[in-house]
Amino acid sequence: MAHNLNFDEKTGTYSFFSVQQKAWHGLGQIVQDYPTSSEAIQYAGLNYEIAKKANRHELPSGKTIVSDSSFFTYRTDNEMVLGSSVGKDYHIVQNHEAFAFFDAIVGGGEGILYETAGALGDGERIFITAKLPDYIRVGNGDDITEKYIFLTTSHDGSGSITAAFTPIRIVCQNTLNASLRSMTNTVRIRHTSGAKGRLESAHKVMGLANTLSSQLENIFNNWAKVKVTDSEVKKLIQLALCPNKETFDLIKKDAQDELSTVFKNTVDDAFSYAMLSESQQMDTTKGTLFGAYNAVTGYYQNVRNYKDSEAKLQSIVMGGTAQLKAQKAFELCTSFEKIGEDIFNYN
Repeated sequence: MAHNLNFDEKTGTYSFFSVQQKAWHGLGQIVQDYPTSSEAIQYAGLNYEIAKKANRHELPSGKTIVSDSSFFTYRTDNEMVLGSSVGKDYHIVQNHEAFAFFDAIVGGGEGILYETAGALGDGERIFITAKLPDYIRVGNGDDITEKYIFLTTSHDGSGSITAAFTPIRIVCQNTLNASLRSMTNTVRIRHTSGAKGRLESAHKVMGLANTLSSQLENIFNNWAKVKVTDSEVKKLIQLALCPNKETFDLIKKDAQDELSTVFKNTVDDAFSYAMLSESQQMDTTKGTLFGAYNAVTGYYQNVRNYKDSEAKLQSIVMGGTAQLKAQKAFELCTSFEKIGEDIFNYN
C-alpha cells in the first residue's frame, strides 16, 4: 500500500492520527482537539519501546556464536524485528524521547500543537509534525503561513534523526522549507552515543526558526510588492526547474524549440498553476515576485505527480528535488529583487 502505515493487528487500527482533517488515505484516528504529547503517542500507536540484542550465528558444527559487533532491534510489545543488522554503537532513541524534543522547543509543551504522527512499515520509521504558535503574514494578513516542525527517525539503522522547520501556506497547503536560506534550522542526529542528549539540546538550534521566519516574513512582504510580467514568471520557472547545463544553455539562447518535450510540459504545468490557481490570484501573489516563487513551490506541492506519499515527502521536505528547486527559485527571486529583470533576460 502506498501509504505504508503500520497496521496494528492487536487493535485493528493504523498507527496514525491527525487533528480535525483526514489525510488522503483516510486511515488512522481523527481527533478534534490538539493532544498532549502523551495523548499523541497513544493516538498514533507509537506507545511501544525498542530494544537491541546481539545477533546469534549457528555454525555447521552446531555451535552458536553470539556476535559482539552485529545487533538487531525489535519492538518489545510484539517482538517484531525492525533492523536485522545494526552496529554495537547504534543507540536507540525511543518514541517518547522524540516527542520530548518537541515539548522542549516551547518549554514543557505549552503552545506546541501536535498535528499528525504515525509509524511506517512494522514501526521501523516514525514521523511527527507539530504546529508552532505563530505565523508568517504576507500583505494585509490574509495570506498566512503557519510554522511547523517536522521530525522523523528510524529504528532499523537506516537513517538519522531528522528535524526541520517547515512553513506551509494555509491557502494552498504550499510547503515552504525554511532551509531555503540556511540549513542551520535542520537538525540531523546519528544514532550513536549521546544521540538522546543531542536531541534534547536540538531545540536550541531549532529556536533559530523564529528568527528565520521573521526574516522570511520581511522577504515575502517585499516580494509581494515587486511586480513581474507573465513572461518573467515563465522564465523564472524555466530557470528554477532547469535540470542540467545543456538545458540552461538552451534557455539562455532562447532556443525554445530545442528544449525537451518533458521539460517544456513540466514548465507549462507550473506556469498554468501560476496563472490559474486560486491561491495565485491574491493581491500578494498575482503578478508579483512572491507569486512567481510560489508558482514553483506550489507546482511540487499541488500539481506534480508522485509515486506515493513517501516519495512526495522525500521530495518536498527531506532534501529531495522539490526542495532543491525551491531553493533555486528562492535564489532567483532574491537576485531579481536586487538586480531587476536582467536576471531573466539574456538577449
